[in-house]
Amino acid sequence: MSRVVAGRNTHAYDGELVVFHIGMQINRWWRPDLWMPAFLAMPRMLRELSQDPESGFLGYELLMGAGGPYVVQYWSSIEKLYAYASEPTAEHRPAWSRFNKAARSAPGAVGIWHETFQVERAESIYVSTKPMGLPKATRMVPITRNHDRAQARFADGRTSASTPIPSSPG
Repeated sequence: MSRVVAGRNTHAYDGELVVFHIGMQINRWWRPDLWMPAFLAMPRMLRELSQDPESGFLGYELLMGAGGPYVVQYWSSIEKLYAYASEPTAEHRPAWSRFNKAARSAPGAVGIWHETFQVERAESIYVSTKPMGLPKATRMVPITRNHDRAQARFADGRTSASTPIPSSPG
């Protein structure tokens, strides 16, 4: 189990950053034969990606939404995200094909959604939390006195994808 990191921290990352949200909307809970295969496919994909440092996959957070589970993923580039999605030998393509076949057999029973964000700049704060989100996927660093406020961190671009935050406390 992860330990709580005391104090005020933010993330630092140098390079392109992509945030990808993907989830399922379970519209017929009483039909696990339709939604369970898609539900079980995601852990296999996350494990595959986590074990491949060349994939461009930086990390993820599993969450539960109003209609079902979803995952926030962090990627080093949009090209690597799309390359994984279309790779025929990776876990995603066969899972996507199985989902489409099941969805045609019972339209509306299960929905899949995703949103992709290419991040130019990001601001974050984590106060006495376990590692999660951007700092877990990138690098956690203490917030310095000059960047005590969200506006300052965002305006300065110190948490942007192109300028890392210095790791020394202020």
